[in-house]
Amino acid sequence: MAERKERVMNGVFFISALMSIVSLVLITVFMFTNGVPVMMKYGLDEFLFGTQWRPTATEPQFGLLPMIMGSVYVTIGAAVLGVPIGVLTAIFMAEYCPKWLYKILKPAVSLMASIPSIVYGFFALQFLVPLVRDSIGGNGYSILTAMILLAVMILPTVIELSESALRAVPRTYYNGSVALGATHERALFKVMLPAASSGVLSSIVLGIGRAIGETMAVVLVAGNQPLMPDGFLKGVRTLTTNIVLEMSYASGDHRSALIATGVILFVFILLINSVFLVIKNKGATK
Repeated sequence: MAERKERVMNGVFFISALMSIVSLVLITVFMFTNGVPVMMKYGLDEFLFGTQWRPTATEPQFGLLPMIMGSVYVTIGAAVLGVPIGVLTAIFMAEYCPKWLYKILKPAVSLMASIPSIVYGFFALQFLVPLVRDSIGGNGYSILTAMILLAVMILPTVIELSESALRAVPRTYYNGSVALGATHERALFKVMLPAASSGVLSSIVLGIGRAIGETMAVVLVAGNQPLMPDGFLKGVRTLTTNIVLEMSYASGDHRSALIATGVILFVFILLINSVFLVIKNKGATK
């Protein structure tokens, strides 16, 4: 009887794992079969490097470069602002934070992760947009505002996973380095943090993945002009906002071009994960 239950559960686990793989394959096939033909029709170079997005013109133009650059700028800016703050906060919570304060910070970080993105967007619309407009310049709907918003949104992911990675490092690493004469800070940054680098890198990958894939919050504050980025105080349209703004009325080649936009975004995510996987493997072999 026990063996039968074990075989049944093995089958259930196998089917569950197989469903995730099948789902990924189906999504990939759908996107590429619907998106690649329109790229070939209008030319891959024009699609990737064209600067004009005019899907409803008499002679449609599907140049995605402004949206690609918009996604790159916003994502890199969010990572530059959010990742250092997130990792340093994780170090503070793991090694410096008093117990009474940790009881407040930990639930607060977890709550940040559960807040819907549209709520972040409304917060940025009411607070960040006027703040940027009044203190820095422009109309507030800009690359800079989107960067700050996404930096805040990726903080819970980076903090929670980095803290878990730091706490998973055997304490003997810290005790041994201190016994050899290292200061508390040197032991943390030269021993504990490198030992937790795998988990920290994973948190950065997930954070960047959320930043590049975020839509509803960004659409409220980024300005959404399909133009090449021209300064951090100018508006921008990202790949995700391009899809959500136009899919409701798109048809024909326009709809296929938006699906192709999803293909480009999908490839970006694969490239980011591949780069970090290579870095992670190189670090593991040292």
